[in-house]
Amino acid sequence: MKKSFCIIFLFVGISLSAQDMAVKTNLLYDATTTFNLGAEFCLAPKWTLDLSANYNPFTFSDNKKWKHWMVQPEARYWLCEAFNGHFLGLHSGYAFYNAGGVRFPFQDKSTRDYRYQGWATGVGFSYGYSWILGKRWNLEATLGFGYIYSSYDKYECATCGDFKNSDKKHYFSPTKAGISIIYMID
Repeated sequence: MKKSFCIIFLFVGISLSAQDMAVKTNLLYDATTTFNLGAEFCLAPKWTLDLSANYNPFTFSDNKKWKHWMVQPEARYWLCEAFNGHFLGLHSGYAFYNAGGVRFPFQDKSTRDYRYQGWATGVGFSYGYSWILGKRWNLEATLGFGYIYSSYDKYECATCGDFKNSDKKHYFSPTKAGISIIYMID
């Protein structure tokens, strides 16, 4: 067992070189007051693994909230080279949420009249493009679409909290959107 770990770490150490890791923040999430941080690792000349985490702890006026935490890993295939140009991705995600008084994108307008507390998971495909801005800086745009499963409790109104029912939902929708600033690490 020890030998296996040593061999794995030896190969990982050998493969790491300049421009093999990046840290990033998604400006779209920043605009919604969601803290987010991502890291992307080069696995092969045209393959990377992107790992992102997002957290929003805020409640706003009139008890409006979209509190959540989410993780979203993604395997990416780059059409030119890693961290440059077009890429295709396969991502999954998992989130816990407590949202009320806001309209969920791509959902019925009545979502703003209730509070929802639950979890969601899903899988999707994405397309993106990364522009090299300088030696260490990139700008990236990405959009993903896929399947989401959600299990939640629904409460009567956004502020009072009277329990209404539990439900589950399966649907196809956008699963990822981003405009990210990226810093490359040697």
